[in-house]
Amino acid sequence: MIIYYPFINLKKAVTTTLLAIALISAAYAQQSGQKWQYSMSVEPATKKVHVSLELSGKLPDTVAFKMPTWTTGYYQFMNFGKSVSDFIATDEGGKAIDFKHPDQNTWQVAVPGNKIVKLKYDVEAIRNFVGGNYVDTAHAYLSPAGIFMYGDKNILQPVTVSVQQYPGWTRIATGLDLAGSDSTQFKAPDFDVLYDAPILMGKLEKLPGFTVKGIPHDFIGYKMGIADKQGFMDDMKKIIEVGSGIIGEIPYKHYVFLGTGPGGGGIEHLTSASVAFTGNGLDKQAGKMRLYSFLAHEYFHTYNVKRIRPIELGPFDYEKGSKTEMLWVSEGFTVYYEYILINRAGITNGSEMLGQLRANLLNYEKKPGHLFQSATQASLETWSDGPNGRVADEFNKTISYYDKGPVLGLMLDLKIRHETKNAKSLDDVMRKLYYTYFKKLKRGFTPQEFRQACEEAAGVKLGELFEYASTVKEINYHPYFAYAGLDIDDAWKKQPGAWNGITAKTQKDSLFVTAVEYKSPAWENGVRVKSKIISIDGQPATLAVLQALSTIKMAGDVVTLEIEKKGKVEQIKITLETEVSRSFEIKPMENPNELQKAIYKGIFEGGH
Repeated sequence: MIIYYPFINLKKAVTTTLLAIALISAAYAQQSGQKWQYSMSVEPATKKVHVSLELSGKLPDTVAFKMPTWTTGYYQFMNFGKSVSDFIATDEGGKAIDFKHPDQNTWQVAVPGNKIVKLKYDVEAIRNFVGGNYVDTAHAYLSPAGIFMYGDKNILQPVTVSVQQYPGWTRIATGLDLAGSDSTQFKAPDFDVLYDAPILMGKLEKLPGFTVKGIPHDFIGYKMGIADKQGFMDDMKKIIEVGSGIIGEIPYKHYVFLGTGPGGGGIEHLTSASVAFTGNGLDKQAGKMRLYSFLAHEYFHTYNVKRIRPIELGPFDYEKGSKTEMLWVSEGFTVYYEYILINRAGITNGSEMLGQLRANLLNYEKKPGHLFQSATQASLETWSDGPNGRVADEFNKTISYYDKGPVLGLMLDLKIRHETKNAKSLDDVMRKLYYTYFKKLKRGFTPQEFRQACEEAAGVKLGELFEYASTVKEINYHPYFAYAGLDIDDAWKKQPGAWNGITAKTQKDSLFVTAVEYKSPAWENGVRVKSKIISIDGQPATLAVLQALSTIKMAGDVVTLEIEKKGKVEQIKITLETEVSRSFEIKPMENPNELQKAIYKGIFEGGH
């Protein structure tokens, strides 16, 4: 649950955090004479990255070199150290230096009397994922947190990186600043910035670039497959203009989207976004909505999480992870804003945006997890549960902050607009957080400070909304949706047909259970996900036979299933029932008043 600290404790917590940052800065200042110079190359044949480091200057007797256990933006432990091999440490003359390897992610190098230490090691690059490292014959995608070691307790150290292009490859793309005129030499003011700037290299394509407020934006990728390149980039420019316009300034000198090729997933960075996609589906509205929502999401993270951030998310703890209860805001609100961005850019209409939000609502309301886990708990427990909750569990007692977060964001936006007669909105909260904490105080916000910013914008206390975030209390959507002249149907209604609760699909001529509704007849009788259905009332099990049960049977009828579960075959008798469920359909009210019309227009009609 969320804990709101008394004022004196909150002040102490913030002061302690700032003191810790000051101490780190002081330590950095003492070690400012150090020079960290990395170079790297790739070897497609072995799928390895060759890394070397020359460390010079004022060095302690022992340097503990560490590989991060995770990378920012992906809140899962990756344990990059397990991919390191052939580690060698030498002095300036090439003489080997003793080192210890006490754990998977640490190398302790003894350097008494040495002014220069040289490291060489290899990194296996076989994970084709936006948070990992991957090399093939045509391109390489490298996550710096999984490539470059940092000095323990010295992440504020400046660093340079020299990238050797593989013969025949055409481009190197990254959000890092150039170290000079050489397009293969890069620099970062500290390891936080280095780790937040992936490197894409290979036989890449560059789409037509554009500027917004004089700032260049590029899209460089591998196998992007976009037919109308100029039209696509024109749309992207509109999205960037809307997103940056909400905050009012652009906090970077250049920005690049890194298209990593076919696959899935995206991770935001300070001056770039890593996105895996092919460009397919842009010829249809549904596909266009999906792709542009995805890209808008990663871009708006440039503000929400990279700059507007919970206080725990920076400086980062690359060993233990940086845990926060606020991902329902950092990720969930970014989902809400991805819908806003593409709507205000003219890519979707109000009905489509409502459909997107209803899909999020259904994703958690239709699953048992919403009865057991709050949005704040989902944020804290993502390190063990995964970003979408424990989806592989037999009984899912978790939710995804990607689903509940955007709905809470909508409700907060509606409440602020209603209480201020549409004079203020959630945009005002985001600007307040950006200019107060990122720009002025140069830190993240605490949960209490976030709540305070929301309540200042609304002009009223928001206890109910924050209770919905921190508990599993059933949400009363009606007053919030009514602020925009909308009605939501959350009444429990009997559904036609006989209900068993099983969803299944055919795999290799066999029928497997893919989902079982919580407390359905099938659930209560022990049917679980991954069970193989062998027969239904003595007939060979097929998807058609299973689906026909709803129409040829009646509530109260008994169905006999022969299933194989965890290697054992058993017969299960299920008494079919009448399903009672909620649709959560959202429709406009009749005769909304002027304020309701204005609020609807402000959110769902692009503010026009």
